[in-house]
Amino acid sequence: CRPSPCAVLGTCAHSLSMPTQDYYPRLAHPGGLALQAQVRKFGTKLLQLLAEWTETFPRDFQEESAIGHLKDVAGRIAPCDEAYRKRMQQLLQALHQRLAALGQGPEGLVGANKPISYRTKPPAAIHRELLGVCSDPYTLAQQLTHVELERLRHVGPEEFVQAFGNKDRLAGSKPCFGDKTNSLEAYVQWFNRLCYLVATEICMPAKKKQRAQVIEFFIDVARECFNIGNFNSLMAIISGMNTSPVSRLRKTWAKVKTAKFFILEHQVDPTGNFCNYRTALRGAAHCSLTAHSSREKVVIPFFSLLIKDVYFLHEGCTSRLPNGHVNFEKFLELAKQVGEFITWKQVECPFEQDPSITHYLYTAPVFSEDGLYLASYESESPENQTEKERWKSLRSSVLGKT
Repeated sequence: CRPSPCAVLGTCAHSLSMPTQDYYPRLAHPGGLALQAQVRKFGTKLLQLLAEWTETFPRDFQEESAIGHLKDVAGRIAPCDEAYRKRMQQLLQALHQRLAALGQGPEGLVGANKPISYRTKPPAAIHRELLGVCSDPYTLAQQLTHVELERLRHVGPEEFVQAFGNKDRLAGSKPCFGDKTNSLEAYVQWFNRLCYLVATEICMPAKKKQRAQVIEFFIDVARECFNIGNFNSLMAIISGMNTSPVSRLRKTWAKVKTAKFFILEHQVDPTGNFCNYRTALRGAAHCSLTAHSSREKVVIPFFSLLIKDVYFLHEGCTSRLPNGHVNFEKFLELAKQVGEFITWKQVECPFEQDPSITHYLYTAPVFSEDGLYLASYESESPENQTEKERWKSLRSSVLGKT
């Protein structure tokens, strides 16, 4: 576990033994001059450490106490050198900007996270379909990439540690971090939303020809996401099409050209711990390292699997060895995975944004699970007694009909 920012900065301030109060007048004193020489000796490295820390882990400084300690250190080293003073001023200014950006976050999902129930006559806001907003699969894949990168940017690398690394098995159960993982959780919610949005768009049309058209459209979108390197949207779309309310629409699927869909399913097959996906991800990551165009730099991993990998790495290895030493092998592997994530999330989206499409992706209402099943049964009648009983139950509970 990383030590708290207050503890580290407090140690830094303590090492500069002279207190901040009455500091400036005493610099002329022989003791003050000795301290100036001491600070100049390691000041450059200390500034480099603070710059990288505040840039990579700005959330560490969200609390006033941490900012106070940082300013304390700044007050001790800035008077020793004009260059130090200017650098600390720039560092604090950049940190405040990052914290302000974190506070804003991406466009919210207010009102969109909560699924709605199915209605026989959807209101206008629901009746408006995605194909009416965007009918080009490549364009939608580009806009999904915009959304993914925007949300990824707000996930701090320290959230992985805070999510799973808050307990040291050999040191007892006292947590080292709080549960500040809002951006990480919001990104997982976005995946679930996209999955339900795909299923909703497929189940909504009344005619199977239209439903088949929507399925084929999403197959093409998923293929374009794969080509771009947007594996998170790819997984969400395939998951949406594989939900039970969609997969049971046999008459609809009979009208779909499924060859491309089976190829994509093969790519996301969970067999062998997602062996095919991991191979494709490694290929995309390699291309990103040697890419000359921003278009080829995009790598958006299947986020839920990335979290799962970090979780099992943490659970499978203790943070400390039996002799009490830190398990560096574990933390090096963790640093490798999180380091790749940092590189990927910093890529600028190479596609022009279409606000009307991204707004729809964020705000279009989606059906709840019961709503999806009811829409599916209304589109294609139940095939067995179990489905018939569930259909009757849903009509009674959701629509108030018998």
